[in-house]
Amino acid sequence: MVRVPFALLTVWATLSVATADKEAWITMAQTTLTEALQMKPNTNVAKNVIFFLGDGMGVSTVTAGRIYTGQTEGQTGEEKILSFEKFPNVGLSKTYNVDRQTADSAGTATAFLCGVKANLGTLGVDESVTRKDCDAQDAGKVTSILKWSLDEGKAAGIVTTARVTHATPAAGYAHSAERDWEGDIDTNKSNVTGRCKDIAQQLVDNLDLQVVMGGGRRAFLLNNQTDPETGKIESKQRADGRDLINDWKNSKGDKNATYVWNKAQFDSVNPAKTDYLLGLFQPSHMQYEIDRNSSGQGEPSLAEMTTKAIQILKKNNKGFFLLVESGRIDHGHHDTWAKRALHEVKALHEAVQATMDITSDSDTLVVVSADHSHVFTIGGYPSRGNDILGKVNRVPNYRDPLDNMPYTTLAYGNGPILRQNLTDVNTTADVEYRFTSAVPLAYETHGGEDVAIYAHGPMAHLFHGVHEQNYIPHVMAYASCVGINKKHCDEVEPTNGSGQNIVYYYTIISGLLLAGVSAMRH
Repeated sequence: MVRVPFALLTVWATLSVATADKEAWITMAQTTLTEALQMKPNTNVAKNVIFFLGDGMGVSTVTAGRIYTGQTEGQTGEEKILSFEKFPNVGLSKTYNVDRQTADSAGTATAFLCGVKANLGTLGVDESVTRKDCDAQDAGKVTSILKWSLDEGKAAGIVTTARVTHATPAAGYAHSAERDWEGDIDTNKSNVTGRCKDIAQQLVDNLDLQVVMGGGRRAFLLNNQTDPETGKIESKQRADGRDLINDWKNSKGDKNATYVWNKAQFDSVNPAKTDYLLGLFQPSHMQYEIDRNSSGQGEPSLAEMTTKAIQILKKNNKGFFLLVESGRIDHGHHDTWAKRALHEVKALHEAVQATMDITSDSDTLVVVSADHSHVFTIGGYPSRGNDILGKVNRVPNYRDPLDNMPYTTLAYGNGPILRQNLTDVNTTADVEYRFTSAVPLAYETHGGEDVAIYAHGPMAHLFHGVHEQNYIPHVMAYASCVGINKKHCDEVEPTNGSGQNIVYYYTIISGLLLAGVSAMRH
């Protein structure tokens, strides 16, 4: 594999309006072309796969997050390149559910972790299971790439800033006709207790994951236990007599299994001496990164959790699969808190960069994508470098608002706040500021357009165009020799000088055979 040199990206990042001229743009483009011509597919086997999921991170969110991140670093912002935007392979993912044009996070997670599309609101089951149909659940079960990896003797883990029982992580280990059945209080309300296990139980009982970190402590504690952080009995704590944290510890036998609930405990974990790590840092979702308490009594960052997870998982000499979710991009958008949402994109960028700093593209496939988009827009004609959270600075005699009131660059197609006079409102400073929406709803909705897939490392070139979302885990499984399609892994030879191995030749031969079959049919 020829690693793409990123010197040009540094040049781009420092380019300003004042210094750019036609020769600079031409030189930049020609340098990029020269580098592209040197690229070759990386056909190594991926010992490790790390899948980053920006929940709700549509293309407009990436763009705004890029500008926001650049502006926090003192740049004009547009020239910034996020860590995953440096990846050499990019495709698009079609996100619809089987039964919905615009998807939710449960059906999409089933697609990108289990390899089949599903209905809205369902987890780890196929389309034969409609939402809340507990009786159909068992027959419709599908397994995820986390299980495929464990079955091959690899390690597996989950890191999220949402509850660990929330839609994205849950599709990795659970099977549920209802994404909201996170604890037994939820299954009690639906009168399915005993027939369908709640998701928290399934996390402890279904898969032997080496690392699980995120929020959602409430579904693991008994309803007579006080939460260690709040000192209260929180809503939705368990009524079934199962202390799932103790059950998790006891299930690990003589292995070194550590449970933590705050940053001080997290920081004290020695990855070299830890076989299993369970971190539950909030009763519900973890804090937004911009609000995060980083003291010992607070929470680790997404980058810190990701780094420690890798340090633990990489001790398995067969490799690992790690799911990392930046879950609160989605939540910020739903409340039209654009500043919080974009700061979560920045946190994801930092977590991906931390990962690239400690892994190698010779044996680690890193994929970054989103489950769905949001009805989030970037509009007007603001000047270069205008605060992305600010009002559109007026261009004389060009596209003035018909009502003569100022408006922001960022807006939402629907949500809780309709147009208002912003003349005396500071839209940039307050994280609680809710951006304008067109259609009045209590809660902003997802968007239905395609989302990006960014890939780097072994077999990253297989993300090459527009794909159904369920294609994603099939590529990751093929690259890492797990799952149903691993015949090419039976006799893997060392890579030669060009970085090509038997996987490369298998791919070429398979393509020729398919072409021959197609020709015979015609």
